[in-house]
Amino acid sequence: MDNGPSLEEIFGSYMPYKITDDTWVLSFMNGSEYMYLLEGTEKALLIDTGYGAGNLRACVEKLTDKPVMVVNTHYHPDHSAGNGEFEEVMLSGGWEIDAPSVSTPGLIPFDISKLPYPDYKKVIIKGGDIIDLGDRKITVIDVKPAHCNSSLFFYDEANGMIFVGDELEPGQVNLFDNSYNPDAPYDVRERLDNFKSNTEKVLSLHAKYICPNHNGTPMAESYLHEFLNMVDNIYNGTATVEDKLNHKYIEMDPKAPTLCRVRNGNASIFINKELLMTVYGK
Repeated sequence: MDNGPSLEEIFGSYMPYKITDDTWVLSFMNGSEYMYLLEGTEKALLIDTGYGAGNLRACVEKLTDKPVMVVNTHYHPDHSAGNGEFEEVMLSGGWEIDAPSVSTPGLIPFDISKLPYPDYKKVIIKGGDIIDLGDRKITVIDVKPAHCNSSLFFYDEANGMIFVGDELEPGQVNLFDNSYNPDAPYDVRERLDNFKSNTEKVLSLHAKYICPNHNGTPMAESYLHEFLNMVDNIYNGTATVEDKLNHKYIEMDPKAPTLCRVRNGNASIFINKELLMTVYGK
């Protein structure tokens, strides 16, 4: 009897492909989520570590023979639960605020305490830091809390690439509190303003490749303009607000009954509706 795919087949099967000769996309979750592997002449950089299925490192080491450095775009379980496959990971100082999203029982389908390095070294990085891969230098860019409290952007200026995690993506961005931390700061106007500021920062770089972690990569710059207009339309009271989420994964979230979708063109966000209405048209 076929019981369907195993958890490892869902969360730990990766389809690597190149968007440039030295930039790999590691697609998983039925093609809806991505990690990235950047190669330089001396080192490689893995951006995010997935859900912690325990087989990511083996996949990466088949793609490159260079020493691999590891960073997190942010500290959520689908991006950092696999950190324990590596001895050392670079991440934002905000990781502690979002840590319950990784440590809360039941949110990760694997026992990540059994990974080879459950007490891996956390190296805090910040805006302006440079990750040197040899002939390829990646600039760390600070991100204001919008999707979460622990995001960083990674800018490869020479190749016109910016890696934006979940702060921007085609289709929709989650702007509700998803830290699982009751003490995490969250102000809806601040989050919307930060979202707009982060988007403007990415636009100002005019990157050829805007690389998110979900729903299609690279993404068109036009989405960014639609996100900016959306925030303005929320404040002037003309944004389209929908109670029906039309997203099977978000509808599974315990917070789903409190959420709405706000649309502008092809872009949209998920956000707490009650909080949204405190700033809608104001």
